[in-house]
Amino acid sequence: MSSSIFNNNSISISVSDDDPDEQGRMRVRVRRKRKKHGDQRGQTECTQLLIRWFVKYWILLVFLPAAALLIFEATRIGKKPGLAVNSGVNEMKKPGSLGNKEPISKVKELSNLNRLDPTTHVVGGVRERCLKLLPAEELEHVELPLTEESSSNLVKRLVYLSDQGTPYGAGDSTDSWQRINDTRFNLFTGHQTMDEREKSFKVNETAVIHCGFYSENGGFKISDEDKSYMQSCKVAVSTCAFGGGDDLYQPIGMSEVTLKKVCYVAFWDEITLAAQELQGNKIGDDGFIGKWRIVIVKNLPFVDQRLNGKIPKMLPHRLFPHAKYSIWVDSKSQFRRDPLGVIEALLLRTNSVLAISEHGARSSVYDEAKAVVRKHKATPEEVEVQITQYRKDGLPADKRFNGRKALNEASVIVREHTNLTNMLMCLWFNEVVRFTSRDQLSFPYVLWRLKVVKNINAFPVCTRKDLVNSMGHIRKAKPLTN
Repeated sequence: MSSSIFNNNSISISVSDDDPDEQGRMRVRVRRKRKKHGDQRGQTECTQLLIRWFVKYWILLVFLPAAALLIFEATRIGKKPGLAVNSGVNEMKKPGSLGNKEPISKVKELSNLNRLDPTTHVVGGVRERCLKLLPAEELEHVELPLTEESSSNLVKRLVYLSDQGTPYGAGDSTDSWQRINDTRFNLFTGHQTMDEREKSFKVNETAVIHCGFYSENGGFKISDEDKSYMQSCKVAVSTCAFGGGDDLYQPIGMSEVTLKKVCYVAFWDEITLAAQELQGNKIGDDGFIGKWRIVIVKNLPFVDQRLNGKIPKMLPHRLFPHAKYSIWVDSKSQFRRDPLGVIEALLLRTNSVLAISEHGARSSVYDEAKAVVRKHKATPEEVEVQITQYRKDGLPADKRFNGRKALNEASVIVREHTNLTNMLMCLWFNEVVRFTSRDQLSFPYVLWRLKVVKNINAFPVCTRKDLVNSMGHIRKAKPLTN
């Protein structure tokens, strides 16, 4: 029994002898496992801490890189030199001695310069050109009718009022030709009474009307040499920039044959002349810059440069007395089509005497009046005076007139010089002198009052876009001071 016990004890001892090593190994393994769990716990806590920090400050993580990128781009754009137009040859160049950088928006607009690609629109599912000109080979042989108008026209004789035998011819001071009786009527316009205004809208075989150039002392002086040149023009394309406003954009898209038949005339004052010379754009000995004949006008009759600009815009028949056709282009645009082709397409082909664009945004004079006030284009008081008079005269608020939009945009005007269209333009000019210089308000009124002028081609906006590359106004014109 003792032996068995011994054996049992031996076995027990034997087991106990081996046990410490095994336990030691187990303890080591256990300690290693505990150490490993501790690392994982630390990593988990660190991850959770990062997540909590990110949740708390994620806005900063997004905002700071975005702000840095924005600052970088702004700095890079600010250092990029602006672009300006070389009026002489229509090339892009760095700003000249004036040191003025063009705004980014103007740089984008100037990217339109010298574009000849056609403007198109979709008609009946088919894309077509907005302005369908004759092919180039046919345009070279276009002959515009330059004979006198038919005696069957309603107005056979047009007489322009002048200061002969009136008191308005006296004096030659600045005040005498700037303003009369605290109105915008002056020695250039003559003083049209309300009674004369009412009579001027009556169409008779002989029409006697005010139409600018009332007195020799009225201003808008042009040299004899320039007058002689303008008297030779049968077809004229004209623009103007008074007060140093816009640059001069060379016309494009015409043929060499057209250049021999068409006069391109730009009217400048001495302020614009000085501004352009500072940019290196000087008039040649022949009186030209590129294709434009530059006509310098002295003694402008109005303080408001916008009103001075209405003279070449509305009275080309007074400036080009022997011209049969004229095209007006605002100074903010580059004319880019052949003038003979434009006259053929917009006047002859449509049997029209005047072509002008429909307004792109509005259709009513009364809606336009609200927009003029809202955009601070004229004071509420002067707009109210004009609109009150138009309501009193019975001008309807219709958005359609003679089957077309009742509101027009007058940055491009193509017309034949007839007694009736000349009368229309004189009446229009008198309205912008009497009321506001916003001619879009008065043109529909004059058409409505005359009633007999029905062959007007009110072409769509896309046609106007095809006629010109629009650059927008470069700088604000400087007003004259008494």
